[in-house]
Amino acid sequence: MSILKLKSFNGNVMAENKTLDAVKKCLRDFPLEARELYLNKTVPCLEQPLSPLEFYREWIGPNKPCVIRNAFGHWPALSKWNPSHLREVVGSKVISVAVTPNGYADAVNRDRFVMPEERLMTFSSLLDVVEGKVESRGVFYVQKQCSNLTEELPELTGDVEAHIPWMSEALGKLPDAVNFWLGEAGAVTSMHKDHYENLYCVITGEKHFILLPPSDRPFIPYEHYQPAVYRQREDGDFDVVDVADSGKVPWIPLDPLKPDLELYPDYSLARPLHVTVKAGEMLYLPSLWFHHVRQSHGCIAVNFWYDMEYDIKYNYFQLVESLAGAVGPL
Repeated sequence: MSILKLKSFNGNVMAENKTLDAVKKCLRDFPLEARELYLNKTVPCLEQPLSPLEFYREWIGPNKPCVIRNAFGHWPALSKWNPSHLREVVGSKVISVAVTPNGYADAVNRDRFVMPEERLMTFSSLLDVVEGKVESRGVFYVQKQCSNLTEELPELTGDVEAHIPWMSEALGKLPDAVNFWLGEAGAVTSMHKDHYENLYCVITGEKHFILLPPSDRPFIPYEHYQPAVYRQREDGDFDVVDVADSGKVPWIPLDPLKPDLELYPDYSLARPLHVTVKAGEMLYLPSLWFHHVRQSHGCIAVNFWYDMEYDIKYNYFQLVESLAGAVGPL
């Protein structure tokens, strides 16, 4: 290579490195500016629901979470949904239950993205496990996110509302899904995001959320994994079985309960919010917010998923996500 070509090559490399450094700085500054401009340092609590217009203006539009009290105190479920009542009403119903060896369903396990074993069992059999009446290897969690309350347990729908009227009016549509959740304390939902406006209503017990705004995406690692499922053997141990003919799944390998900052140092710049939602309380979890969830043993919840608007907010998030994925560590 001639001296002129070498100088030109070095100049191009230096220019590219300078551009990359500038993009990385923008991605580091972007979440900081979001916190300064509009994000709360904690999750606020409203003592009652707002009007549809107020809720849209103050929470949905700005894409900010909040806890809402006194939002569904009239639901019969709050007083009726105990084990004896559930056994009587839906004990014989066959439902889909996620079973894992460690409580982590839809999560990274070493070099695999592992989904739970989906086991069909009667509701009474599930309650036997949750109440400790029978011993069983694994962690059990009703978590099927396909409007399982209306599809698998329609007998219980009369104890809750079919939708949240003020939310439906605010968004101009009905929910896409109404989901029922019941599980053991060991069941954990790994960090992820959803393309839904989510109203999460705790009926019994409590849920523990770790939340990260979409603007923190540059600090959240993603990697691609071979998908697999758990399969329990006759001896009680679990195998990890690859899903054949399936492309790799992008997922977050980091556990916010014990983040590996040596492996993922950028996460030290994130500012997660911690909030506990108690029985009778509702969490508004905005679309695209990253969340990690745990619960007290036997906690029951119902959530309403409203499809998000794919507007400029989504457009901005896609841009930040694309840039974060392209530039690598900050």
